[in-house]
Amino acid sequence: MGDSGDAQTSTGEPRPSRGLNFEALKLHVLTHKIDCGLWAIRILAILFAIGYFIPIFGNAQSAYYKVLIANAAISALRLHQRLGRVTFTREFLAQLLTEDSCHYLFYSLIFLYVAPLSLVVVPIVLFCTLHSASYSLTLLDTLGQNSWWGARLLISLVEFQSLNILRAVAFTEILLMPYCIILIFLGRASLLTPFIYYQFLTQRYASRRNPYTRNMFRELRILCENTAAKPSVPAVVKRALLAGVAFTCRLAPAQVVPGQQQ
Repeated sequence: MGDSGDAQTSTGEPRPSRGLNFEALKLHVLTHKIDCGLWAIRILAILFAIGYFIPIFGNAQSAYYKVLIANAAISALRLHQRLGRVTFTREFLAQLLTEDSCHYLFYSLIFLYVAPLSLVVVPIVLFCTLHSASYSLTLLDTLGQNSWWGARLLISLVEFQSLNILRAVAFTEILLMPYCIILIFLGRASLLTPFIYYQFLTQRYASRRNPYTRNMFRELRILCENTAAKPSVPAVVKRALLAGVAFTCRLAPAQVVPGQQQ
């Protein structure tokens, strides 16, 4: 994880530091510039999201687009970390499209041209909360093992709920698909928005590193089929549920390799 903030005795054995080791933190930041930059941008994205939902610091619409821009910057930096130098080859493009960070870079670009929508901010905030909490623990360890116990408690709560957070992200991604269609009739999105978002959703479904969207589709399918099987459910509702499941299954990517890792 992070660099240790503990002092050492003359024999080389670690000795707990009594205060905060800011020199160790400074060295860590200089050594891990991109990771620390990602952490800072994620914190900013969370603050912008708060400013959007609670517009007490300025224009809520401006805060909304700042969240999307911050997410695009995070995704671009993560792509730089994972792929390194850009090459204009078919192999590089194929690898680029399999990266989750590339998916969320497109996600920001899709909704930059759509009227502000609160649901769009939810996956970004949840991802930023999860990843910034993880790296905050690294920074706290660098400062000292006993520093900021209150912050450590909050980080532990976030990490304890990590599975539920990732499932909530996946559910929101799926829910946004029909919502994009509704936005067309409300005049808040163009006709291309649901088609472009569908491409994003298929990439999330086929993700090799993040199975949560695929698993959430499976859970929703089971829920709909079990609901339709109940005798108390009206026939019209049953037909609608089964038709929705069949239609969604036809739109799913043909080949997915759930167990393959990058």
